Amino acid sequence: METRTPLKSLNSDTRTYVIFINKSSRRARAWWLDFKGKPVSYGDISPNGTLRMNTFLTHPWVFRVTENGAKLLANRQEVYYPTLSENKDIITVNITTPVYSLRECCLMVIRRLVKRRDLNRLEIPEMLKHDLVTVPDLSKELEIMNS
Repeated sequence: METRTPLKSLNSDTRTYVIFINKSSRRARAWWLDFKGKPVSYGDISPNGTLRMNTFLTHPWVFRVTENGAKLLANRQEVYYPTLSENKDIITVNITTPVYSLRECCLMVIRRLVKRRDLNRLEIPEMLKHDLVTVPDLSKELEIMNS
């Protein structure tokens, strides 16, 4: 049976240095997961912008689109665990957009174009209306990933 690494910071023993580079076309919010697994915002990174960070090997990071909470990837991973930098070199971490499903893309576009109060007026299945009012929630996503 495979043991999972808990989605929280474990210790601050081994320091490492990273630079997060936002390669997506959207503002990216950087979230550090604290020692209880709670997300702590480290601010937004503009498209093509950077965030330099002194962090530790057991400190996980996640990234979301600032405007809508959609997932972003860090070095192609949903959760980024820093690696050891050799010779105190800074490790480059690329923040990119994943390939969203057609459904996810449509939900994002409709949320952007239709006011929340008008969603019930749409002639679409109730299940889709429910999905439209249920916006991404990082804390809930982390709970699911930890279970």
